[in-house]
Amino acid sequence: MRVVIQRVQSSSVLVDGEIVGKISRGLNLLVGIAPSDTPAELVWMARKCLALRIFSESGSDRCDLSVQEIRGDLLVISQFTLYGDCHKGRRPSFVQAAPPEQAETLYEQFVEMLKASGLLVETGIFGAMMQVNIENDGPLTLLLEREAET
Repeated sequence: MRVVIQRVQSSSVLVDGEIVGKISRGLNLLVGIAPSDTPAELVWMARKCLALRIFSESGSDRCDLSVQEIRGDLLVISQFTLYGDCHKGRRPSFVQAAPPEQAETLYEQFVEMLKASGLLVETGIFGAMMQVNIENDGPLTLLLEREAET
């Protein structure tokens, strides 16, 4: 599982010109699911996203607060292209991404885990062509990866 975490002042996602998800200060999460991913990876990733200390108090440069501590929002976008392989040729291969049926089920479970935090969690539409507007804060962008244990 791969998640690109972006600390944002605001973020929104549009499908067919309509806003389907919109947040204020918090995290924009781009989520890629691998075929080997299980609920164990989802639990680890949800806990990590909620607990990462990447926010600071007003006027401070030190990152010592999590999205939970600031009561921030989450915008979660499915992003199979995080598993794009560009090593050969000029066109990315996406064979390392989970098939849509599997990915959608795991993505929805991940979203539910985040919602259990009590924070506002908005999403895009799985499989749709989306336009994501992000007002980065910092910018602060991190890549988290968790491979299934074998």
